[in-house]
Amino acid sequence: MANVATTAEVRTGSMTREEKKVIFASSLGTVFEWYDFYLYGSLATFIGAAFFSQYPETTRNIFALLAFAAGFLVRPFGALVFGRLGDLVGRKYTFLVTILIMGLSTFLVGILPGAASIGIAAPILLLVLRMLQGLALGGEYGGAATYVAEHAPHGRRGFFTSWIQTTATLGLFLSLLVILGVQLLLGREAFAAWGWRIPFLVSVVLLGVSVWIRLKMNESPAFKKMKEEGKGSKAPLTEAFGQWRNAKIALLALFGAVVGQAVVWYSGQFYALFFLQNILKVDAQAANIMVAASLLLGTGFFVFFGWLSDKIGRKPIIMAGLLLAMVTYFPLFKALTWAGNPALAQAQANVRATVTAAPGDCKFQFNPTGTAKFTTSCDIATSYLTRNSVPYDVVAGTAGTPATVKIGDSTITSYDAIAAGADAKAKDGAFQKQVNVALQANGYPLARAASKVPDAKLDAFVAANPELKLDAAAIRAGEKATVSGPDLVTQKLLTAEEANGVTEMAVYTVPKSGAFSMVADPQAVNWVTIIAILTVLVIYVTMVYGPIAALLVELFPTRIRYTGMSLPYHIGNGWFGGLLPATAFAMSAAKGDIYFGLWYPIVFAGITLVIGLLFLPETKDRDIHAE
Repeated sequence: MANVATTAEVRTGSMTREEKKVIFASSLGTVFEWYDFYLYGSLATFIGAAFFSQYPETTRNIFALLAFAAGFLVRPFGALVFGRLGDLVGRKYTFLVTILIMGLSTFLVGILPGAASIGIAAPILLLVLRMLQGLALGGEYGGAATYVAEHAPHGRRGFFTSWIQTTATLGLFLSLLVILGVQLLLGREAFAAWGWRIPFLVSVVLLGVSVWIRLKMNESPAFKKMKEEGKGSKAPLTEAFGQWRNAKIALLALFGAVVGQAVVWYSGQFYALFFLQNILKVDAQAANIMVAASLLLGTGFFVFFGWLSDKIGRKPIIMAGLLLAMVTYFPLFKALTWAGNPALAQAQANVRATVTAAPGDCKFQFNPTGTAKFTTSCDIATSYLTRNSVPYDVVAGTAGTPATVKIGDSTITSYDAIAAGADAKAKDGAFQKQVNVALQANGYPLARAASKVPDAKLDAFVAANPELKLDAAAIRAGEKATVSGPDLVTQKLLTAEEANGVTEMAVYTVPKSGAFSMVADPQAVNWVTIIAILTVLVIYVTMVYGPIAALLVELFPTRIRYTGMSLPYHIGNGWFGGLLPATAFAMSAAKGDIYFGLWYPIVFAGITLVIGLLFLPETKDRDIHAE
């Protein structure tokens, strides 16, 4: 490509009115599309309850996550379909189509009847709508980035396209804001029952505004020039990926830029939120607010690094962001633990569990869709410890014996789910309780809920919980509620057979005797430190993501630009990034270390850093119109 110094002049000064309109129209539509996309992930629990209600809670959550994953998996196919259309028909009309598909799919999720109303048709239609969302998003980003870049004056493409780069973060921020607002307005119960649909329905307003603005836009000057000169591609897919001279650019874009960007992007936003909620057990609403605050503080850096990339180049900033993430992730996430759940951090520092298992009993628990079943005694033990953020070591035991877990002075024997057969549920409950009692005794921050115990089962309950040192007579002498026979069954206090002939019975509430849960004490959570750490992670995201749209646009010629840049972008972000939480969990479970999963983003960032430094060209001075 010709150096722009011979063909164009770098323009400085403020944007023209038309340029501002181009950026606003593209960015608003893309914010809206990301908002739609993130809503599903944030509301997966409520969606599972509405559309998969015929299944137990665990199964319905798995199906809800499967539908979420489908949106990621089809993104590269959307890139192919709409990338080809964009290179054949034009940028403007293609991403007008993508926003219509995205917006209408999202709105329809909000009004789609649940499984209780239309049965199996509900989850099928939900999956179809979810896949349409993924396809549309696969075509949206490439169109918006290409459209803005081709309108941008030379020397300012990084700055102009950086506004597009803010859209994913702003979309996440907007979705969190709307969800929190509706929750506060309606309350948790109403939100769970029907209020979760409101954020989906609100999207129709954003859709209308976005379509109206985009209809008023002109086609990009680079595409119009190419069409006028008759230089357009007749087969963009074949030319982009079937010819080595272009296919190697796509591979370089993927492994020399996008893969590293994707893992840093997902680590700094999604995995950080996952880590707070699922590993550190910080209250979900509080974690959402913290992430939203960090996004608000850090989003401006997208534009700053886009602007800076026009001065010093795209490559130095992206590579620096990858390097900083690689060398600081471990200390930052460890600091996050001490700030988010200091009691857990202290317990982890003082107590490690030891899992003794027969050779071959422990598997690598990679479960990206949530459908895999791990049934060996070792896998049951290690997955439970990992879910409760307990570090552990695995040592070899005797062949043919079940795994055991040693915590402090306590040793608990695990079980094989297949061998246990019908007793698996009872064995699982007993195993989890013994582990939790041992963890609590060794300083882990576990809370225990109250139990409602009918009089007929009180003596057995006291005998089954010797660690509580309960006195049945004292409980009977205290406060009690009288519950009718049918209500005893409805509240699952007695089975129908046990309640047969019972008109009413006393029920006692026994505090701190029920289910265990790992918790972060709200009074001990250091909000300022957490938001500061999250903001640093977001700044790394802005370094790798802010300049990358301009880089990808500049790598590909106009005739195949939409197609060429979209596929590596969505493979990198949809697959390498989208698989990060599941892979990180599997790695942590295999090693017995909540931080071990961080090697996933660090390794892929390192691969991209090496390939990028050696082979990725600097593109900021290319003339994208002289092709």
